[in-house]
Amino acid sequence: MADENEFELVNKFINGDENSFNKIVDEYQKKIYWHARRMVGNHDDADELTQQVIIVLYNKLKTFRFDSSLKTWIYKITLTRNLNFLKKKKVRNFFSLDEIKNQATQKGNDIISNIEDKEKLQKLNSILDELPIKQREIFVLRKFDDLSYEEISKITGKSVGGLKANYFHASKKIFEKLKNYE
Repeated sequence: MADENEFELVNKFINGDENSFNKIVDEYQKKIYWHARRMVGNHDDADELTQQVIIVLYNKLKTFRFDSSLKTWIYKITLTRNLNFLKKKKVRNFFSLDEIKNQATQKGNDIISNIEDKEKLQKLNSILDELPIKQREIFVLRKFDDLSYEEISKITGKSVGGLKANYFHASKKIFEKLKNYE
């Protein structure tokens, strides 16, 4: 969805067109969900967080100031909700076993490959869980959500240099621990 189109949809919503909000939700709901899923680790919590973000979007969209992209604004809301959730719940899992089963089934792997994938993902879960939350946050936004450092900077309010340092340290820790694992 191009920024111009997003801004047009926001303006229509501000002027009372509820269908415009539905189009925005259609565009971002899966992205919100998968970001939450990667941060909190399970479907139920991610689904709940997605619903919370959509409610916040609905209630706050009329205050959108058009000084950033809608994507950046939505990710900032999503990230804030996720971090608040993690602070309260101290979630320990990054990927659920259901997701591992689904990924393995979709890949069409044999049973041994499925077990190996599950072990690798469990190890990655363990490693990611050991990272400081800020490093995990930057790593997930960069690696899994494929956001640029500039976008992450707008979302988090952190400098690009600081983000690069956090990502570097997170990657280095993950690499070292995976190397020790193998």
